[in-house]
Parts: sequence; structure tokens; C-alpha cells
Amino acid sequence: MQLIANLSMLFTERPLLQRVAAARAAGFDAVEIQFPYEVSPFELRRELDDNGMPLVLINLPAGDLMSGGAGLACQPKLGRKFAEALDTALEYAAIVKPQKVNVLAGRLLEGQDPQQVFMTLANNLYEAARAFSRLHVQVLAEAVNPLDMPGFCLNTPQQQLELLREISQPNVRAQLDLYHMARQGIDPLLAIGELGEQIGHVQFADCPGRHQPGTGSLDFMALRERLQQAGYSGGWAAEYRPLGSTIDSLDWMQDDAFARTT
Repeated sequence: MQLIANLSMLFTERPLLQRVAAARAAGFDAVEIQFPYEVSPFELRRELDDNGMPLVLINLPAGDLMSGGAGLACQPKLGRKFAEALDTALEYAAIVKPQKVNVLAGRLLEGQDPQQVFMTLANNLYEAARAFSRLHVQVLAEAVNPLDMPGFCLNTPQQQLELLREISQPNVRAQLDLYHMARQGIDPLLAIGELGEQIGHVQFADCPGRHQPGTGSLDFMALRERLQQAGYSGGWAAEYRPLGSTIDSLDWMQDDAFARTT
């Protein structure tokens, strides 16, 4: 198992570029960054290379989603803005070379037709998949719980599978965030079983609280075993809000549930 540090939530005591070296020193194998666009792709590439750290994942720019807005990918009237976001991500990815790109769906607004929103999302993800296939980058669609992000239009494994069937592209998979499942009352073990071989990436935080493992009720050993049974052989990305400093939150890395596999 490869352990990945999400640098948007961990090591935030330091500037973003310095977090790459901090993650390596703490024992992580790779990093991911939600929205790295604030820093030069050339500077980020240099930090990754200097520290021998693969960049597993970035997100496509999501417009105003993180500040409470509708986002881009599912909005029928924002096709041009989504295309611009896609171009930005492609240009950035060509330099920093992530393995995967997550496209956050966005919110279903009051009065919108859910089917129109779904098809807009599917069409945009299809275009993203075709574009990123030329860079040999996998595209992901993540289900996010509607309690932390009200109105988010992709919440459940069933919705993810429906979306993947509609797109039907070989480089598109589901991003499974174990916290987002548990937060909305979906058993993460059942979510793993439903998604199965369609899981392209796994993120984790304990629940409740979205803090480090050991602060909530999730059984990470059981989750690890279920992922192995489902055939998932990728990494686990730590995407949590540390209680205390990041370094003080890392005791979980010594637990058997997170032991490396060869």
C-alpha cells in the first residue's frame, strides 16, 4: 500500500511547495494536491523531482464550488468556463504530470432539472477523459456527502456507477472517499463492494470529525481488507484535518491497517 499525503489538508503549517519535502520526511510515499494552481507548475515539478515524490492527484479547477457556489462540471450554462478549466488543468498537468485528475461535479441548484445536470456532468467528464487520455492520465468522479457540501449532485456509489456507465471511457473511474461515505450514513464497506473494480483512488479521514485515524469510529483494517478483496491495489490518500499539528497526528502510520505491501 502506498501512503499519499494530501498537501491541501496536511502540513498546512508550511507554504505549499515546502509541504512536499515535509511529506517525504514524515514517511509518505507520494502526494496529492486539491488545487495546486496557486504555485508555478515548474516550481512544483522541481520540488517533486528534488524529493523523489510522485504526484498522484490534482483536481480540475472547480470555479466557485469551494466558496459555496455551483461549481462548473454539472452546470448546463457554464460550458465555456468548464472548457477553460479543462484547458488550465491540461496545461498544468503536462508539466507536473499527475497520475490522476479529479473532476468535482458541483451543486444541483434549486429549480434545475436533475437529468439535465446529470447529462451535463457526463458530457463534461467524457470530454475531460478524452483530453487527458492523451497525457495517459486517469480521470476520477468523486461522491461527496451532502451534509458538508449541501446540494452536491454526486453523493452515492450508485450515482457514480450510473455516471461511469453513461461515460463509458476506459480511463474514468470512481474516487472513493471513505469519510464522505460514513458522514452520510453509507457503510464504507458496502460502498467498496458496490464500486468494486471501478475504484480508481481512495481517500480517508476518520468519522465523525474528519480528523486522523483513531479519532473516530472507522475500522481501517476492515476497510483495507475489503479493498484488497475488491481488487484495489492503489494507494491510500490521507485527506483529513489534523487534530493538533500534522506531525503530531501521524501515529496512525504505524498501525497495521496502513502497513506497506510489496
